[in-house]
Amino acid sequence: MQNLELNTQLDAYYKQIKSVILEKQHPVSGLLPASTAITVHGNYQDAWVRDNVYSILAVWGLALAYRNVDNDNGRGYELQQRTVKLMRALLRSMMAQSNKIEKFKKTRQPIDALHAKYDTATGDSVVGDSEWGHLQIDATSVFLLTLTQMIASGLDLIWTDEEVCFIQNLVYYIERAYRSPDFGIWERGAKSNSGSVELNASSLGMAKAALEALSGFNLFGAKGSFSSVIHVIPDNIAQSNITLSAMLPRESNTKEIDAALLSVIGFPAFAVQDKALSDRVRNDIVTKLEGRYGLKRFLRDGHQTVLEDEGRLHYEDKELKQFENIESEWPLFYAYLYLDAIFTDNKPQITHYRDRLDKVLVEQNGFKLLPELYYVPKESIDAERANPQSQDRLPNENIPLVWAQSLYLLGSMLEDGLLRPGDLDPLGRRHVKPTMQPVVQLIFLSEDETLQQELAAHGVATETLTDIAPVKVYRPEDIAAVHGQVGRCDSLGLTGRIPRMLKSLTTSRVYMFNKQRAVCLTPSFMQHEYFLSYDIDFLVRRFKSELSYLHRNWTEVGRPTVTVLLTHNLLGADRSSFFELMAQIATGEVGDVPVKHGTMAQLTPTSAVERVNQLNDLVLPTEPLQELFSHSCTLSISGSNVELTSDQEREIDLLTDISELHARLEKSDNLYQQIALLDALNKLQSLDSSITYHGQQHT
Repeated sequence: MQNLELNTQLDAYYKQIKSVILEKQHPVSGLLPASTAITVHGNYQDAWVRDNVYSILAVWGLALAYRNVDNDNGRGYELQQRTVKLMRALLRSMMAQSNKIEKFKKTRQPIDALHAKYDTATGDSVVGDSEWGHLQIDATSVFLLTLTQMIASGLDLIWTDEEVCFIQNLVYYIERAYRSPDFGIWERGAKSNSGSVELNASSLGMAKAALEALSGFNLFGAKGSFSSVIHVIPDNIAQSNITLSAMLPRESNTKEIDAALLSVIGFPAFAVQDKALSDRVRNDIVTKLEGRYGLKRFLRDGHQTVLEDEGRLHYEDKELKQFENIESEWPLFYAYLYLDAIFTDNKPQITHYRDRLDKVLVEQNGFKLLPELYYVPKESIDAERANPQSQDRLPNENIPLVWAQSLYLLGSMLEDGLLRPGDLDPLGRRHVKPTMQPVVQLIFLSEDETLQQELAAHGVATETLTDIAPVKVYRPEDIAAVHGQVGRCDSLGLTGRIPRMLKSLTTSRVYMFNKQRAVCLTPSFMQHEYFLSYDIDFLVRRFKSELSYLHRNWTEVGRPTVTVLLTHNLLGADRSSFFELMAQIATGEVGDVPVKHGTMAQLTPTSAVERVNQLNDLVLPTEPLQELFSHSCTLSISGSNVELTSDQEREIDLLTDISELHARLEKSDNLYQQIALLDALNKLQSLDSSITYHGQQHT
């Protein structure tokens, strides 16, 4: 009897999903149109990436629900493969634009973005690069997040090494969302619809969720090896989190709040771990945007109001006031709030939003469907402005908005007990994870045995490169070059990650290159080509700041392990601030950060480990630290040090004989003259040119 009731429920959902969603799926391409409607507001028959992902969720959900019955007449398999077909169709369309990803990694320009929509029948481009607001980071991100959740649920979506490389490059495409303005979920950029990009919290939040889900994820599932694991730079996740937390509850520079943030604080992203902050965002959205028929997208949104001029996409700033209190209301966001209540098991809210949804459904062909939006008719505008929420609204022609219908059906299946939240979130993103704040492990290396003994005399224990062999020590730029090989695919014209200086979350790991174990020097305690890095006090302060950053933002399995190289050059001046730092480390705390100082052998077993096997033809340097051991050349300050007259400065400035300038520099003991001579040489030679000073060769 119980099985009969279950089958009856599932069959009812199957009938509706087949009619409302699957009958629209193209039999060849596998893509879905956003709608079959063609209205004055546009042609909805194209396949938007975002709409396709959300629209197939109900199909995927029903396929999962059919796993609970013994004999489903093949329906579960059909629904599963329909899902696979659509997701792989999107993958195919994006892979055909691999050249755009390669460009975008370098330029970060909207003109080089992946297209946001494709031809439903062929999967090819339908509008030009500059004819649409294609740069929509949230769309690419929700595809990646959903792809990961579906693979975790048991679907085979990624089949080849080339596809793994492509997904890895999509990670690079979204990894800098925290500083990449885009056109946002509504495709038109700033509130005025002027087409100008801006940083959007809804895009950033979805990108953060995708990066977290993909970090260390095997795209081949349980059948995969290390070669199909996705690598994410942890600092990109940390920077996304820091920026998102700072932006919320605001959506962007021009939008004080946006209903799209419901997808970030709840299903599917679950990107905000701070419950107080997510509650504040939800309350702001409900208070400012909720109406009787749905939610406004954002305040003063003129889209599909009767006052909107359909002949142009943008508004003048002075026009926005006319849309106040008559903004269209979208039932879509009732569906988000309904799902949000189910995932948090808030029974009063489940009942409330189910009731709200039932009241805005429109019956067509025997099914109850969600319109895209409800608008205020022209004759009711004045009354609605005078008394908001007093007038009845009308649904637009786009019935159903498949994306909204899919989320509504997903919520209904969850409420009916056909699905559990864990079925749709096998990665467990819905659970608030405790903040890690681990002990930061510290390894100190000496340039040579002489420095090792000097430091030991002051109670500072270090190791030399010989002591830690066969473990290799590399510079951050060497590890960046390794990441530059990850995702490289010559057949698709894709390189790996664009070389960029790594931050400490990435360098504080033990690396495994095939069978070679390696560590990376921390960039926070290295001398670079700027003068402050030669100030040991500055380096110590920066090092402490980095320890705090590591402690607050660490999310990896294992502890962060910071490797510091100490050189004669680095410690050549007053060492008192360095010894004060070491005294703090000896207590087990630097400020409020717990630390542990030990040897390589002691600390690597508890360290985070990153395995990278895709080195391709990259040959890492055999002696990467050699240039760090070179001693700096200090200008002589023991002479008379008399300022030059203007005639003397002019005379040096007019010299063009490099040999004479070198000879004068070698003989000079006046600091002012030395600087003038170096300045003259710099105008004639590159900074890498070799000069002789005090009998030694220097650049």
